[in-house]
Amino acid sequence: MVRVFALAGALAALLGVALGAFGAHALGGRLEPRDLATFETGVQYQMYHALGLFAVAWAAVRWPGMSAHLAGWAFIFGIVVFSGSLYVLVLTNTRWLGAVTPLGGVAFLVGWGALAWAVFRG
Repeated sequence: MVRVFALAGALAALLGVALGAFGAHALGGRLEPRDLATFETGVQYQMYHALGLFAVAWAAVRWPGMSAHLAGWAFIFGIVVFSGSLYVLVLTNTRWLGAVTPLGGVAFLVGWGALAWAVFRG
């Protein structure tokens, strides 16, 4: 699982950089400032949690257990749901996706709590 979380972190970071560049260069003049800020929020949270996945991989080696694994899967789910819903919301103007975004935020909170528990227990 350690390798899965490290790989997911690297791929999420790669995609985050690509999406950040896309947002800055391709969307900058085409979106309303509010929508561009929403897209950038998705990129920021994706990058934070890509790095968080590396912390999870490290913690899973240092303090093996279910808590670190839960943290990793929660971060992956959060990236897909939180950041993904913001990207789709902005690019397709599908505003109802804003109702889904908080589920990804909750997953991020669960992930950080589980990572904290893994460290505390270890």
